[in-house]
Amino acid sequence: MTSPQRLDGRRVRGDATRRRAARQAADIATTHGLDSVTVGSLATATGLSKSGILTVFGNREAILVAAVAEARTVYVANVIAPAWHHEPGAPRLRALLDSWVDYLRRRVFPGGCFINATSTEFSHREGPVADAVRELAREWLDLLETELETAGSARPADDAFTIDALLNAGNVRRELFDDDAELDRARALALEVIDR
Repeated sequence: MTSPQRLDGRRVRGDATRRRAARQAADIATTHGLDSVTVGSLATATGLSKSGILTVFGNREAILVAAVAEARTVYVANVIAPAWHHEPGAPRLRALLDSWVDYLRRRVFPGGCFINATSTEFSHREGPVADAVRELAREWLDLLETELETAGSARPADDAFTIDALLNAGNVRRELFDDDAELDRARALALEVIDR
């Protein structure tokens, strides 16, 4: 019979493998797309064995769903949490814009914004991975809309759309032209939406 300590050690190692592989898969998704993530490429990138990865995930789809969940955790920690102590409405929206720009400047993900990278890739797909990507994007849009409504926007859904479009454009241009000024432009234009 296996001792509880041995089981706990396996669980700890399995959790560490899961986190490491999910984070690497999320990183890869921002530069090459989620579709490019395979068990083999993940093993190569992480130094983990293919069998070890499959032991903790079971299959490739589970890896991709875990990558989206990891990206959500990273996004909450780097974009939402730093802004959360600000007063709801316009102050929080301004803080969200600041933390979003900081998140991209620090290259938390090597290819820019995970939400932006995966939303286009999975926009016409069905299944658990596409559902996870849609849910992540929807959470962000809902947060913007709620804060805009609190800020007194007459058209919170339209304003959330505009802010999201501006941020996505800033992310794409920053990645395309390797110019952080595009992030500043996106932030400035988004602030105009908040302040009108």
